[in-house]
Amino acid sequence: MTRHGLHRITRFRSGPRRKAIALGVVGGAVVAGLVATMMPLLASDELSIRATADTTATAVTQDGDNAVKSTLATCPVRCDGNPRGGREAVVEFAVTNVPAAAVNVRATLRMHTWQQFAATVTAHASRLSAREARPTPTSAGTALSTVTGVAKGVNEWDVSTLVTGNGTWTVSLAQTGLDTRIYWASVENRNPDLRPSLTITYDIGTAPSSAPTTRPAPAPSPSAPPTTTAPKPSPTVAPTRTPTATASAELPSGKCGSVSDKLVPSCGAWWGMYSPAGASGGWDHGKAITDVEAQVGRKFDIVHRYHDFSNAGSNGAFPDAYEQQQMREGRLMFFAWESRNFSAGTTLKWADVYSGRQDATIDAVAGRIRAAKVPVFMGFDHEPEDEPEKGSDAEFVRAWRYVHERFAKAGADNAVWVWTMMGWSGHYSRYAGLYPGDRYVDWVAYDPYNFHVCNNSTVWKSPSTTVSGFYRWLDENGIGAGKPRMLAEFGTNFNSADPGAKQRWFQDFPAALKAHPKIKAAIYFNSPGMTTRTATCDMTMNHNASALAGFSQAGKDPYLRQPTGGSR
Repeated sequence: MTRHGLHRITRFRSGPRRKAIALGVVGGAVVAGLVATMMPLLASDELSIRATADTTATAVTQDGDNAVKSTLATCPVRCDGNPRGGREAVVEFAVTNVPAAAVNVRATLRMHTWQQFAATVTAHASRLSAREARPTPTSAGTALSTVTGVAKGVNEWDVSTLVTGNGTWTVSLAQTGLDTRIYWASVENRNPDLRPSLTITYDIGTAPSSAPTTRPAPAPSPSAPPTTTAPKPSPTVAPTRTPTATASAELPSGKCGSVSDKLVPSCGAWWGMYSPAGASGGWDHGKAITDVEAQVGRKFDIVHRYHDFSNAGSNGAFPDAYEQQQMREGRLMFFAWESRNFSAGTTLKWADVYSGRQDATIDAVAGRIRAAKVPVFMGFDHEPEDEPEKGSDAEFVRAWRYVHERFAKAGADNAVWVWTMMGWSGHYSRYAGLYPGDRYVDWVAYDPYNFHVCNNSTVWKSPSTTVSGFYRWLDENGIGAGKPRMLAEFGTNFNSADPGAKQRWFQDFPAALKAHPKIKAAIYFNSPGMTTRTATCDMTMNHNASALAGFSQAGKDPYLRQPTGGSR
């Protein structure tokens, strides 16, 4: 989220976003705990594979050559009044790049349709040829997974029981519950982003041994202390979470329920919230979170706050009383530290930081972080690519390293450093020059949004498409390789033409995270000041009952309910 109000919208108009390669959903829970008893694992990876052939199986001769059409079709046996009009979509994939040492292989089929349907579509292992013009339907093979209620856009099936590694795999889709055709994009569709795809994720392991192996700117609060009484300290001084340390700062592979010394959960992902306080609520930063928690029916694992270099009040003297209370109650804190003064409206240059002129402030904050005595997420100047007034990319790196080194000198080793970028394709050429280096970064984060019409776009992006662009770029370019990833901010608009779209977006979000397993934390940016609120633009997760219901459902997914976190 930029510091310049509507600038987050207007900056996207300088050029189109890169179209991200479609990624699928990984079915099932992470099984690192089980695998840890069998073999040591390295970092997970994923492949996105396009179909090599597809066709529609049917006895309807009038269909012609279905293998060359831009659409596939599904329909029950009785279809559009024809008692023998059934159709099955048949899709073939050639998988060749899964390493021999891959374990925990998960595969997801992704298919695009242009409308929403009250139908049930089941993916089956298929004995049919996807290369024939019009194969005759046969008895269905083994059922793999089912979609109940076809969504407009991408629909996803877990086909892991069929696709176990390299080979040629054919899947058919059979439809029930609606006796009219559903059309799906085929490999001949002119839009490559709509074509059928198969996402494969896996871990890398060694062969089993005989013995088990045992790994707009957030509204600033007033510079003076809050007008309401700060929360009273909890009787329990020690925080409720004591992470189980692992030796590595990278993705852990230990038993589910463990947390590394760099706050990486061994399974699933943290669920977090940025919810700004305001004058109408007495600048109560604690209530700003607990009110949302009451709405969604759970505690958040991470609370995200933005702070400045004033070193005073709730803006700069952090952790403040609200944050200390939140830590005592078991939440993790993420301090996004900005080199500016919110109340005065002034901005520092990065040279002001690395020159030593801000040493007193840096050291004071480092001392308070050290005194917290629990690990906390720490960021410095998130989205620096949108801060040209502060200096060059090289100066940002120099300032980041300088702050990091002063924290180390102060003994604030409990700071877990999160490097946060916008993740916009228009800045891809700059990210290598903005990266401080593996020694100075613990997590890699970015801020993806489905703005829809909020930035004058007509594109509605699924959760998977929203998060996949920069994720894929990081994989392809090796920045922060092996480090956990975080959505330091994410969000979605609603769709005025489809009132249920935002609710479904939230409901589909956990599946998108499972399909991108390097993302180990996701924090919703719930600020009404994020964009200009209009009749067609509102990025908050609780702007209506439907959106709130979808967000609440997402937060109840087991993947986002860490046994070690606030969601217990």
